[in-house]
Amino acid sequence: MNDVMLKLKPARRERLADVLYGQILEQIASGQMAEGAKLPSEARICRDFQVSRPVVREALMRLQADGLVVSRQGIGTFVKSRPSNKLTDFAASAEIASYLRAFEPRLALETECAGLAAMRRTKAQLNQIGDALSALEGAFARGETGWEEDFAFHLAVAAAAGNELFPRLLEELGDILRGSMRMALSLTRQGSDDRRRRVLEEHRKIFMAISGQNSELARLYMRYHLTESRARITGSHGDL
Repeated sequence: MNDVMLKLKPARRERLADVLYGQILEQIASGQMAEGAKLPSEARICRDFQVSRPVVREALMRLQADGLVVSRQGIGTFVKSRPSNKLTDFAASAEIASYLRAFEPRLALETECAGLAAMRRTKAQLNQIGDALSALEGAFARGETGWEEDFAFHLAVAAAAGNELFPRLLEELGDILRGSMRMALSLTRQGSDDRRRRVLEEHRKIFMAISGQNSELARLYMRYHLTESRARITGSHGDL
């Protein structure tokens, strides 16, 4: 199998690994690099992109972590899955890497928030989470992306955890979280009805677990929701 050619543009100001990640992802999403295609060697990418080997390895490691490529020892790196070709319509290719990277701290932070919220939430806080969920359902019904309502839902869960530092931490990550939610939900809006139903059902399960004060289930459902959100962006499910 012949190596495919990567058409790379040297980066200047942005984080080099993010830019390299984004350019490779863009070519996978557009179909320029088909599933099963072999990427050029690290040395070739270094030369074409004019960056060091650690930059290339970081980008390739992240592409592999996101399920987009797979490395076969002694053979090379191959395209594993293709995300929606609409992905780069909703975010710059270099931004997508940072948006996906945001899911790692979210998994650690928000999973615990959900568990604590189930144990500590007040009636008023539960109502706030429920109101945010209703607002998200309304946004979907109107054909909107609902990213603002989605952020409000997650912020309400963090507030219900009973520690003011949790919502403050989410607010600190606000720009990148809003960007990732906007991107993910824009893809969801253009996807199937079943995909939209699944997104809402994930939120409802989190709410019901918190309502029932089941901390174990709340953690499980939040982790599942965030993992699925990330998979929907990278195209790991292969659904639209």
